[in-house]
Amino acid sequence: MTNLDHGKFSRVTTIFHSLLALTVFFLFFTGYSIAFNAELWWLVELMGGNEWVLTIHRAAGFALMVLTVFWVLYMLLRPSSRSNLRDVLPDLKNDTAAFVQDVKFALGYAEERHPHAKQFAGYKADEVPLLSYVGKGVIAIFAVELVLLMISGLLIWQKTWLIDFYNTQSVAMGFVAFHGLLGIIMFMGVMFHTFEHACHPAFYPVEMKAFLPKEETPNFHGDPDDYDTTGIENLRLKPTWKWATNLFGAMVIIGIAGVLAGSMTYGGYPIPETLAFNEGNIFRTIAINIGVLVLFIGLALSMYGNILRVRYQRQREAQGDQTAESQQEGTDADADVIAADGGETQ
Repeated sequence: MTNLDHGKFSRVTTIFHSLLALTVFFLFFTGYSIAFNAELWWLVELMGGNEWVLTIHRAAGFALMVLTVFWVLYMLLRPSSRSNLRDVLPDLKNDTAAFVQDVKFALGYAEERHPHAKQFAGYKADEVPLLSYVGKGVIAIFAVELVLLMISGLLIWQKTWLIDFYNTQSVAMGFVAFHGLLGIIMFMGVMFHTFEHACHPAFYPVEMKAFLPKEETPNFHGDPDDYDTTGIENLRLKPTWKWATNLFGAMVIIGIAGVLAGSMTYGGYPIPETLAFNEGNIFRTIAINIGVLVLFIGLALSMYGNILRVRYQRQREAQGDQTAESQQEGTDADADVIAADGGETQ
């Protein structure tokens, strides 16, 4: 028995999550194929050259803004969505207590973690909040990054506005550097996010909770009151999990190091150019390409999750049709028995 496979998103949220991921991936592919042109020249050629890369990047940026506006309106206008906002907003008292107790737990001065720090750890839904304080922090950071990226991206799109307003080109270039810094931070975050959810021992290789609407999946297999936990202790690791996790984790670390090295060389962020490496570093080229490969794996897993969702929904529909046919056959059989006894069928 386990409730780990119950959906955590609504139908609209699953679609939004997939579209948001697709948009962000394309922004990374196009943005960093330009920023790291020497290392990712093949990606530029794959997308049709510099002009097409810029066009796709701007289209993806516009799509991101449309998705963001839709999501804000969706969360504010629907009563049920507004109620969920309370679970996302920080609870200063409990979240602070959870952080303090986490520090004590890590140092050996607390026997267990605070309930507001527990998530996906074998606890029932009524024992822990929807989001831990860490989850709330991730959402807050991601939201702030998205807003700043969109604003700075719009300003970069029309650099002449900035130059005319401030009467200096350095301000426009400052916005470019700021946009690049945010992109690097988000790049690393997305790589970690992909690794975290792809290699989670309970969900490897795809966390279907992010793709299946919660109304289409059961919360429990059995009576939840008969068990003390969610059944996470009964799960078994797949044979490929260990080596796949080690390999993918190494790729994430190498990719992050490569992107940081490349950003120092070309943009001076997040570390000033005085610490930059020389041009033409083969190891940096390999590392940056590994980082992009991690993103491609994330994109592939996102597409694979949606394929599994469609297959699962079709299986559920087929099972429903079979159940309906069986019930109909049973009804017809009962009618035939009545007719054989001399009665009249309806």
